[in-house]
This record gives sequence, structure tokens and C-alpha cells, in this order.
Amino acid sequence: MTNHKVFSGKFRNPWIALILIVLSLPLQAAEPRELALLSWQGYMDPEIVEEFRQRTGISVKQTYFESDAARDEVLLETGGRGYDIALINGASIRILAKRGWLEPINETDIPNLKHVDPHWRALHDKAEKYSVPYFWGTLGIAYRKDLVPFAVSSWMDLLRPEKEIQGRVAMISDARDLITVALKALGYSINSTDAKELAAAEALLQAQAPAVKTYKYVSRGKNSALVNGQVVMSMIYNGGALEVQEYHDEIAFVLPKEGSSIWVDYLSVLSASANKAAAKQFINFLNEPEIAAQLAQFVYFATPNLAAEALLPEDFRNDPVIYPSEEALEKSETYRRLPARTEKLRATIFSRLVD
Repeated sequence: MTNHKVFSGKFRNPWIALILIVLSLPLQAAEPRELALLSWQGYMDPEIVEEFRQRTGISVKQTYFESDAARDEVLLETGGRGYDIALINGASIRILAKRGWLEPINETDIPNLKHVDPHWRALHDKAEKYSVPYFWGTLGIAYRKDLVPFAVSSWMDLLRPEKEIQGRVAMISDARDLITVALKALGYSINSTDAKELAAAEALLQAQAPAVKTYKYVSRGKNSALVNGQVVMSMIYNGGALEVQEYHDEIAFVLPKEGSSIWVDYLSVLSASANKAAAKQFINFLNEPEIAAQLAQFVYFATPNLAAEALLPEDFRNDPVIYPSEEALEKSETYRRLPARTEKLRATIFSRLVD
């Protein structure tokens, strides 16, 4: 029934009355115009981010971290507030979920999960419930063939460098990755909890230290230390090696004969996000097969999206740097949950090397 009082007196104009009624209604929450993504630098194709903005009106602002430990420090300081999505390494998902920082997800939220290989979804504890696989790859050695006077095949080539390359070696400032290469070089598991094995790994890294120019991950652009020759051998993720090869033909990548780590990065929605629906929409968009295939070629990493993999060029799918052989993968391992005492010991070893 019409309220005739609204139209009485000075409000005889029905349009004015209608405006007043609308203004009296409860305000609805504004649609998000921007998502905040915490990620590695160079890990997202700007063209894809722009396409998402054009489709939805939502832009994506990226904040970068230099290591998994640095990301965890950011989350610890903020409780995840101020961010909507974060790149999480597989071994950290359970810990961050236990802290209550990660939002549960499912195929209702992200229908394109149907394209993602179940192997990668469930590889790490709690990953299937709290995250979506983004990319997977390996850790190896990049080196300058024209500046290193021998063929590189082993972690020992990096850890016991010849005189000619001392002072021109780069390592990664990440406790797990750094200790991994020493453990593998000595024939041990990357998930070792044995104090004697970890002590041997530390001794090997300490002996190498005088030959190390930097413990910072080498940049992947035209000004990379690998391109200008300041560094001639470096720990590097496989896709990073292919990226820097674009700027110098003499850069090669080796997955050492002892094997390595197989890492998986995941996208997680943060529980403190005020834009959870839009965050899930973005992750769903990234898993559209055509988008995921484009993104894989941008970052030079293997996609866990099976429908996207089928769209990739044959030379990409057959590149052994991106998709290692079964033999190479059999010698490699994924990171597993470690006891707190082992994590503490590894952190101590790392601090003695890098600090």
C-alpha cells in the first residue's frame, strides 16, 4: 500500500519521495575494486592481470617478497590483514592454516579446480582444503658455459667450486633450499632430521662460503649478474634459468645428477581478506585453461592445470628443464613437514651462514 504521507505537503513530487526512500535504505557493501596479492616478483603476467581488470573492473596490486621466510614475516606482522591472496610454498600451508590465516576453498568457490591435477592438489598436508596449485618445478644450477671451464653435473661443482670461479658463485637466501643442496650433494634426504647429517651439510656450506659472492637470488632480467658475468654459477629455480637465458645464450641449466627438490607453489585466500569472493574469482580466472597456459609460458614453469597443459606448444611440453625426465624426478624429493626441533636446528645453521 502506498504511504500517502510521503506525498503530502512539500513532498508532492513523487520523484523526490522516491529518492528519499532509496536514501533511507541500508547501504550495501561496495564491490571491491582492487585485490592485494602477496607474491614473488615476476610471477604474474601483466597482460593477464589487465584482462581480469577489463572483465571485472577489479585491479590486482602486487607486493613482493624475496623468500618464503620473508613472506611469513609479513604475515606474522600483519596477521594477513591488508592482503587478499598469497603465494604459499607447499610445506608452509599446514602451519599457516593452523594459525587461522587461510580461508578454506572448494570447487563451489572455484569451479576451474576441475582442471587441476589431483596429485598436486593433495601433495602437501592441508593443501587441498586451503589452496590451489599455481606452478611446480625444480631447484638446480645455472652457469655460464663460456666462463666455467668444465661441464657442470653435480651439486659438488657448486659447493666445492674450482679456483677459477671462486667469488663468482651465488646461492639462495632460503634456509630449506640452501641446506637441501648440501644434503643432496652428500647423498642424504632433503628432509633429513639426523643431526649428524645436518652437521655435515653445514660443514660443506661453511667450507664453500668464502667462494660465495652473494646469498641473494640472482635477478632474471637483462641486468642479471649471470648476464654480465659477475656471477658464473648459481642456485636457481628451473624457470628462472630459462628466463635469464633470454638475455644470454651461454647460460645453461643443470638438474644435478644427485637429484634435487620438487617444489610446488600454491595460491591461498587469506582469512583476513575483506574481498574473499573476488579473490576466489581471480584464482578461478587464473585456472581457465587458456589463461593458465599463457601464464605458464610467461613464467617458464610447469602448470598443474591439465587442461592448460594440453594447450601448450609441443616444444614447451617437451623441454626437460620445465618437465624433467622420470629418472630425474625419481631422484628428487618434495619437502615434508619436519619436527620443530629440526626446523630450529636448520634455522640456526642458516643464520650462522647468512647473517
